[in-house]
Amino acid sequence: MTDRSTAPARPTTAAIVLAAVIDVVLVLAFVLIGRGSHGENVVGGALVTFWPFGAGLVVGWLACAAWRRPQAVWLTGVVVWAAILVVGMLLRVVSGQGIASSFVVVAAIVLAVFLIGWRAAALLVRRVASRRRDRAAVAGHRG
Repeated sequence: MTDRSTAPARPTTAAIVLAAVIDVVLVLAFVLIGRGSHGENVVGGALVTFWPFGAGLVVGWLACAAWRRPQAVWLTGVVVWAAILVVGMLLRVVSGQGIASSFVVVAAIVLAVFLIGWRAAALLVRRVASRRRDRAAVAGHRG
């Protein structure tokens, strides 16, 4: 029997959808920023650049069942990031898009900051809010 007060809350459908949308938007931002920084048409061809990383995103979500803990830094954030990077790069190679070692390094850093970073920021916000609620509850009992 589990104690419901200590068991992690199941994420709502809205939380799962929001996490998925944030991931897609951040991967798309990575693609658009990259295209823009290379002087390529930002919108034209973006889908060609995006699809390998989008496929990696899907693989990552499935690999770690991200819907169970969509905001978790570990395991969700790290697995999703790694899947996007590895699957994305492999699919770029097999589809003839090519990769350069400098691109892999930049992609690894940017995608880590984006995909692990937003989850870490969300965790920090939740912890701060929880501490404030705890302090307010303690102050309410004293008053």
